[in-house]
Amino acid sequence: MSTKFSKPPRHRGSLGLLLILAFSMLVGIGLFQKMLPYQIAPFYLIVSGFTFIAYGLDKSAARKGNWRTKESTLQLMALIGGWPGALLAQRWLRHKSQKVSFRITLWLMIAINISILMWIVSPGGQALINKLNTL
Repeated sequence: MSTKFSKPPRHRGSLGLLLILAFSMLVGIGLFQKMLPYQIAPFYLIVSGFTFIAYGLDKSAARKGNWRTKESTLQLMALIGGWPGALLAQRWLRHKSQKVSFRITLWLMIAINISILMWIVSPGGQALINKLNTL
């Protein structure tokens, strides 16, 4: 006997949600310990919001057969800090979540972005921030 409830719920994107949560906590700790500039949280929120909207507009354009946003543009948005919005859009809008090459590139952009942020909180990054603050 098969019912529409016989399949377990899909958990695709759970890793992304966990990463966003962990990242948010680490940014909060970095801000609290004054290792990150206070502008970092609003920056990530704004860029993520724009990225989420870009995914939504691209999905709408795809459905209508209209002009689409370049994948490289979406990836660049993720790289500069919009990756939480990209992951949320993939999960909630179910857009750009099937193409393996796109997903791999997105995870690479996430890794690069987080690596840069980790460098910022490193001693070398902190030295540069302190130097820039004295200018």
